[in-house]
Amino acid sequence: MPTRSPRGERKRNDGFPVGPTGPDRVSPMRDLGAGFGYLVKGQRWAVGHGRAYGFGLLPGLITLVLYAAALVALAVYGDGFVTWATPFADHWSSPWGGLFRGFLAVVLFALGLLLAVLTFTAVTLLVGQPFYESLSERVDRSVSPDGRAPQSSHPLWRELWVSARDGLRVVVRATLWGVLLFALGFLPFVGQSVVPVLGFLVTGFFLAEELTAVALQRRGVELRERLALLRARKTLAWGFGTPLAVAFLVPFVAVFLMPGAVAGATLMARDLLDEDTAEETAEGDGDYHDNNFAQGATA
Repeated sequence: MPTRSPRGERKRNDGFPVGPTGPDRVSPMRDLGAGFGYLVKGQRWAVGHGRAYGFGLLPGLITLVLYAAALVALAVYGDGFVTWATPFADHWSSPWGGLFRGFLAVVLFALGLLLAVLTFTAVTLLVGQPFYESLSERVDRSVSPDGRAPQSSHPLWRELWVSARDGLRVVVRATLWGVLLFALGFLPFVGQSVVPVLGFLVTGFFLAEELTAVALQRRGVELRERLALLRARKTLAWGFGTPLAVAFLVPFVAVFLMPGAVAGATLMARDLLDEDTAEETAEGDGDYHDNNFAQGATA
C-alpha cells in the first residue's frame, strides 16, 4: 500500500511516488478543469516573473527559426523530391501524373507540418534545458512549504542525454499516433469529425508528458513511470495539454506560451506526485487551529 512521506507525497513499497488513488482520486471532469487551471496559473507565474519569462523565450525563438527554415525548404524543394521519387509517373497521361504528384507533395508538406507540431516542444525543451530547469526550480521554490526545490543528482551532460533520449522516445510514439490518425483521416465522416478531436487529445497528452518531464526528471522519475502517472489521470493531461496543442497551431504563440507552460507543468507535476504546496500547508494549519479552537470552546 502507498505510504505518505514527510514531504507529503504518496509512495509505493518500492519508494517510488505515485499520484492520488482510491478515495483520494478526483473525478475526471474535475481533473480536466484542474489541468487547464495549471496552464493558466503557469502563464500568470511567468508573466509575474519578467526576467525568467524573458530568458524562457530564447529557446523557443531559436527552435522556431530552425523549424521555419526547414518547412520553407520542404515547400520549395518538395515538388522536386516527389518528382525524383516517382519516376514511374513520367509516362502517365495528362493530367493524372501532375495531380498524383501534386497530391503527394501536399501530403509530404502536411506530414512535415504534423511532425513539426509533434516535435516542437521536445526540441525546444532540449535546446532550452538549462533555461527551463532553472525556471522549473524557481516555480518549485515559490510554492514549496519549505522554500526548497528537488535537485537532480546527475551532472548537466547526463541530464541533456536523458532528456534527448526520452524526448526521442516520446517523439517516436507521437509520430506513430500521428501517422495512424493521418491515415484514418481519409475515412468518410470519421476522418472529418472524430479524427481531428483524437489528434488534439493525443498531441495534448504528449505535450503534457514532455513539459512535466522537466520537473519529474529532476525528481528522478523515469519515462515509463511518467507515462504511467499521466495515463492514470488522462483528463488532467488533456486539460493541460490539449489547449496548448490548439494554441501551438499558430507559430509564434508556441514561443510565447512555453515559459508559462513549463511553469504550469511544474505545478501539475507536484499534483501528480501529491506534493504539498505552501498554500495547502497554510490552509491545513488554519483548519487544524480552527478545529482545536472549536474543541476548546466546546469543552
